[in-house]
Amino acid sequence: MSSYLKLILIAIFTTISSLITLVLSLIDRSFASYYIFSKIYGKVVLFIAGVKVIAGGLENLERGKPYVFVSNHSSQFDIPAFQAVVPGKVSIVSKKELAKIPLFGWQLRTGPYILIDRKRMDSAKRSIDTAKKMMSGKGVSVLLFAEGTRSKTGEVQPFKRGAFYLASRVGYPIIPVSISGSNRIMPKGKFKIRSGKIIVHFGEPIATDNVNTRAEEIALMENVREIVIKNLREDE
Repeated sequence: MSSYLKLILIAIFTTISSLITLVLSLIDRSFASYYIFSKIYGKVVLFIAGVKVIAGGLENLERGKPYVFVSNHSSQFDIPAFQAVVPGKVSIVSKKELAKIPLFGWQLRTGPYILIDRKRMDSAKRSIDTAKKMMSGKGVSVLLFAEGTRSKTGEVQPFKRGAFYLASRVGYPIIPVSISGSNRIMPKGKFKIRSGKIIVHFGEPIATDNVNTRAEEIALMENVREIVIKNLREDE
């Protein structure tokens, strides 16, 4: 299948899926059906693209326990790959601007995602309150891409402190996530899909309930980034 045909099929499927998840999020406010369909979406997108996903470190995750997943980010395929293999329910922290996209953005707004206006501190504080309620009340984990945007080269960029400010305030363990190979599938700024393999590795949980100061947040940030880089599979 040609790359352009893959892009067209994924775009069509994403539009249909956005409509379905929009409806699901409105009629099922527990979001149980939304999370189930998100996994289906990720697997179908990967199938269309001809991408195989291998998960490592799943033994580090305790089923039913909420975590703050902190991952590197270099491709549009990071989210489908993560959704396809992660156990349990996960909400993704996304920038508020995405909510303006017709259908896709609307289902983000009505669904269980956490939208942040990165220019406003009060928005970040509200996101912490939202994350706490979802994690403690519904057992939902949270995914953050700590670089803030996709890497153009595939190399892990400096992490932003905001992800670790949130993690230390919600008090749940951080799981470093290393996504390898996605940059080869579809690099940032390219509209061409290559078949291949993505490896999603889950590191061991790191406690955050003893992180109270800015210096401790920065130390945590540097530690998590080192683990993410160490667990990347550059050969894949």
